[in-house]
Amino acid sequence: MKVQNFALLAVTAGLLAACGGSNKIVEPSDLNEQRAFFAFDSSVITEEARDNLLGQSLYMKNHKDTKIQIAGNCDERGTTEYNLALGARRANAAKAVMVKDGVDSKRISTISYGKERPWKLGSGEEVWKWNRNSTTTVK
Repeated sequence: MKVQNFALLAVTAGLLAACGGSNKIVEPSDLNEQRAFFAFDSSVITEEARDNLLGQSLYMKNHKDTKIQIAGNCDERGTTEYNLALGARRANAAKAVMVKDGVDSKRISTISYGKERPWKLGSGEEVWKWNRNSTTTVK
């Protein structure tokens, strides 16, 4: 009976390893211009954005003297005031992921540029999706 239990545990462990063996957290070689992207009119961190930010967090943990600024950005739709507020929420949401992961909040400043500094120029969803981001730069 014990051999059967051991075999069952071994099969279960193998299945779990096969399902969850891919680690999406990758430490970037440089933090400058790292971007986490957001959905329209949202500051909710997606799984992909979280993985990106946790990679940035890993960099920060391995480079203890590094300080960064996270800028919140928006697409061209909406008023200047609305987009400045949304950009601030995006920057703060990105910072919160890194702080929750153990990075000292004093090492991360935030700023909002709203729609004033688009990464890509033009109109339409194919352009707007790139401008809804938080952008990290080393200070």
